[in-house]
Amino acid sequence: MSLESGLKNLTCNCSIDSFKRSVFPAAYLFLFSLGLLANSASLWVFLSMYRRKRKMTTVNLYMVNLLLSDLMLVCSLPLRAGYYLLDSHWPFGDLTCRLASFVFYINMYGSIYFLLALSVIRYLAVTRPYTFMSLEGGSYGWAGCLLIWIFVSLASAPLLSAGTTQDEEGRTRCLELGSKLSTIILLNRASLVVGFTLPFTVISVCYVCVLLSLRQCRAGVEGMRRPSRRKSCALVILGFGIFLICFLPYHVVRTLFLAAEQDTLKNGCEDTCSYLQDIRKAAVVTLCLAAGNSCLDPFLFFFVGEHFRDFCMKTRRGVTSKTERQRSHELQPI
Repeated sequence: MSLESGLKNLTCNCSIDSFKRSVFPAAYLFLFSLGLLANSASLWVFLSMYRRKRKMTTVNLYMVNLLLSDLMLVCSLPLRAGYYLLDSHWPFGDLTCRLASFVFYINMYGSIYFLLALSVIRYLAVTRPYTFMSLEGGSYGWAGCLLIWIFVSLASAPLLSAGTTQDEEGRTRCLELGSKLSTIILLNRASLVVGFTLPFTVISVCYVCVLLSLRQCRAGVEGMRRPSRRKSCALVILGFGIFLICFLPYHVVRTLFLAAEQDTLKNGCEDTCSYLQDIRKAAVVTLCLAAGNSCLDPFLFFFVGEHFRDFCMKTRRGVTSKTERQRSHELQPI
């Protein structure tokens, strides 16, 4: 199911190994550094907020779960980078190979469904405020997060069967397409419908309803204040941005890529080698974009998280004031 497999030379020499060795390590190590810093800082803010208030809003609960999903992915990226830096050799063990693909798709579809949950919550907050208030603070948020984790884990479980293999040169291969192409195509069709198209449709409907509601009543629905309108608009912009940049190109290219690989198996690639190389390179680029969602989510935390931005601003002002007081004290004459 992985696009990294591009990828592997199945029936003729249309390899893009040099392209993968150039792009994957640089992209993965960059995303690891940025994602680890941004998500660790976000986690610190959420934990600090919880220690002060001893409660977690439903919105923040989903965002914390989204953050944990992102941290799982970014921590697996150095292993993926190492694989390509070692010329497509996997020295990290069979179990780690299985978990690398499993974690990647848990993050991707977990992110999609957590964004779906956030869009539904914002839709209720804007158009059904009394329903939203009745759900806030209960166990519905915890139950929703648990269901999402169970669903994406079970849906990604088939990837655990794809372990390491040995090639003719004695290298241990991982993250490759392998010989189960027909099974992977079936999984792709299911994930395309359930993992992308359906959530994206629901999210789009929720966002459109939110925007129409905000447009109809600028003063707010049921007295909704200006910050709530700002958060609603930020969620729409950032949510669509993440889908259009990270998830849409990946799912489109992955479908085209798998179709091209299947056609190559059946008919060879004497006349289509150039196209096959192009679609494999596109698969590499869009896979990196898909992994990049772990670096874009912290923007969502900052603009949409309940009290997240205010806490950051207050913390910054507090640190600045403390520094200024210390400097003032140091400059006092003796």
